[in-house]
Amino acid sequence: MQELQAGLWHWRTRHPEWREGEPWDPAVSSYALDDGTSLLLSDPLGVPEELLDLARKRETAIVLTAPWHERDARELGFPVWSPHPETVEDFVAKGYTVEQVEAYGGPPDLQWLVNGGGEAHWFWGGDRLPFGIEAFAGWTKHDVALWIEDRRAVVLGDTVADFGEGIAINTRWLPKDVTREDVAARLRPLLDKPVELVLPSHGEPCGRDALERALA
Repeated sequence: MQELQAGLWHWRTRHPEWREGEPWDPAVSSYALDDGTSLLLSDPLGVPEELLDLARKRETAIVLTAPWHERDARELGFPVWSPHPETVEDFVAKGYTVEQVEAYGGPPDLQWLVNGGGEAHWFWGGDRLPFGIEAFAGWTKHDVALWIEDRRAVVLGDTVADFGEGIAINTRWLPKDVTREDVAARLRPLLDKPVELVLPSHGEPCGRDALERALA
C-alpha cells in the first residue's frame, strides 16, 4: 500500500476473475480517501487490514467507477455509490438477445444491491456526489471518471486504462456507434480542472500529462 497524499492510499490486488489472455494486468488498483470523518473506498479489492481498521472508525462508503467493478463491495457491507447497473435492454443494445441474457441469469452486476441487499446510491455521468466528487461519462454511461476536487485527482474506470503502454482510451470494448473521438470529447472537460493526480483502476497512479496524452 502506498500513501500518495496525506489520507490518500493506493494498492494493487490480483483480480480473482482474471484469465490468461485478458488484455489487462491481473493486478488491479484500488484507492482510499480519508478526510478525518469520512473514508471512501474506490473500486475496493483486497482492502489492507489497516484501512479496514480505519473504516470502522469512520463514516465509510464505497464509490465505484462502474457497476462491474463491485469487487469486494458486497462483502465489505458499506453503503455503495455506483453508476446504474446495465439492464436487459442495455445488453440487447450490445447485440445480445433477451434469451441469452436470461440464460446467463439476467444482468450480472450488483443485482444483490438492486434487490435490496445493501444501501445503494445510483448516479450517472454529469451527477455530483456529496463527497465533492463530479462524475463524467466515459465510453458508456455506466462507466465514469470521477473528479475529486479537494484532491485534484481523477479516478478512472475502464474507459481510460493502462494495458501496458500507459493510460489510453480503451477502444477494445467501444459500444456500437461510439468512436474514440466521442469518448475523448466527453472526457476533455476534465482538462479544464486543476488535475494533478490520475488514479486508474487498471494501471499505476500518474500525472496530468498522462491524461492529456490519453485524451489528445
